[in-house]
Amino acid sequence: MVLAMTDPVPLSGLILEVPEAEPAVASHRERLDANASLGIPAHLTVLFPFMPPGEIGLTVLTSLERLFAAVSQFHFQLDRCDWFGTDVLWLGPHDPEPFRALTRTVAQAFPDFLPYEGQFGEPVPHLTVGHGDPLADLQAAEQSVNDHLPIDAQATAITLMTQQAAAGPWTRSATFALATSSAAT
Repeated sequence: MVLAMTDPVPLSGLILEVPEAEPAVASHRERLDANASLGIPAHLTVLFPFMPPGEIGLTVLTSLERLFAAVSQFHFQLDRCDWFGTDVLWLGPHDPEPFRALTRTVAQAFPDFLPYEGQFGEPVPHLTVGHGDPLADLQAAEQSVNDHLPIDAQATAITLMTQQAAAGPWTRSATFALATSSAAT
């Protein structure tokens, strides 16, 4: 997720953490992705921005828990580096559809919160490696990350990330387990 650092209110987002990608991307994200220093792990965004943190209560948390409990865990593979222009380097999943389905599911359940506030049509599932840095630095990161591909991963839970103050650090506020294949409905 790319943060709007000038937003006057704290934000929240729903992400799928990808710890399997950390060995390939952590050192690059520390230098090239300001979100890493704010506490956001390597991830693919499910829905950002989500509800203001002050409005997330037990009813919302329970709804999210039920929503994600009906989604089966799945295996995925990050198999390529790609770009948004020459400004954002990212990793893409071989099959983006499970991520798009997650986003659609949450957006349908919470229609007041469009992915990226509706700016981009259907979002492109991606794991940001770096953005806004010199092109040569991003290209060097791309070469390094390519040596680690493909990255096999498992989607087992969705994390609610929130801020306490606008433009401040992010914390994991809740984690919602996805269903094991036999438990999904």
